[in-house]
Amino acid sequence: MTFVQDNTAFEAWLRRECERECKVVEPDLEEKHERMEESPFIFLRATFFRWAKRIEKLCPQPNDVPRVLSVGDAHTENFGTWRDAEGRLVWGINDFDEAAIIPYPFDLVRLATSARLAPNVKVANGDAAKAILKGYGDGLAHAGPALLDESESWMREYVASTKKQRRNFWKKVKDYPDATPPARVAAALRSRLPEDASVVRFASRTAGGGGLGRPRFVVIAEWCGGWIVREAKALVPSAWDWAHRIEGKPRFLDLAQGRFRAPDPHLALKHRFIIRRIAPDARKIDLEDLVGAELKLDLLEAMGFDIGAIHAATRGASEKIIADLEKRGENWLHVAAKDAADAVHEDYEAWCEFRKAERSDQARS
Repeated sequence: MTFVQDNTAFEAWLRRECERECKVVEPDLEEKHERMEESPFIFLRATFFRWAKRIEKLCPQPNDVPRVLSVGDAHTENFGTWRDAEGRLVWGINDFDEAAIIPYPFDLVRLATSARLAPNVKVANGDAAKAILKGYGDGLAHAGPALLDESESWMREYVASTKKQRRNFWKKVKDYPDATPPARVAAALRSRLPEDASVVRFASRTAGGGGLGRPRFVVIAEWCGGWIVREAKALVPSAWDWAHRIEGKPRFLDLAQGRFRAPDPHLALKHRFIIRRIAPDARKIDLEDLVGAELKLDLLEAMGFDIGAIHAATRGASEKIIADLEKRGENWLHVAAKDAADAVHEDYEAWCEFRKAERSDQARS
């Protein structure tokens, strides 16, 4: 099938899945379509469903390659910070919407592909792949969370909120449009607030790349002299399951609360909605904002480490993965990421042509 055909089929499935609790937000879906024209990197982020359908043909794997509970939608902008139950600042993958049982190489290939496509990243593609693999091997062998007050304190300067960022965060909260969540979702949001918090209002929120179109609601409450915010985002099974015609189930919490994580205590799943705390100190590292190739390689290595720790949570997988990695040439990830990036470019160009033709048809009518 062409990309456009797959996109239409996936969105039809998404509508059916979301209707169990709340309808797809059509304006957000249109915004996603527009963003997909901006760059191949943004296109990659928005189209995991297409990746899931094509990657096994683009990068064939032996039948005995280890399959593990994987991130699925691994990319350079899917890493951020949260506070664990001890209030420690933790960094790592923070979006597991597409978690599924997948051959282990594909998380690595997607991360390396995203690094290749990301704009203004001054790192050689081969060096990026090597850094990811080095970190991955360390993560398999020494799995654990990245604690920014301890072993990974060097990251703190990249995730600390500036005065401007904090101000912009609260401005966005004030600008969220009022909304009325389904009763069960509103109750779920209330249940994740402190007992003596006072609800100010409910609102809707637009955010993300691939998740655009899924309903998002927030509750804004007042507590101990200030505002706090909780978000509810609709969750559906992984697009990997859609691509492979599997009757799957969401595995978000299986990974978010995995063996080697320091989980976010505010994270919960209720009525097919992910409930989480959003705040100025819950930040993502944006690779293109960094300066200095060595720092960027360090971050890519850290990203590889986190994926390794995630895969290590599948019991018995680490030894099998290490044995499989030893059979591969040192450039396998670099080559696989190039092939995957070429396919993304091909789909991206097809999408831009389709949208151009669509606008021309609309203008004539």
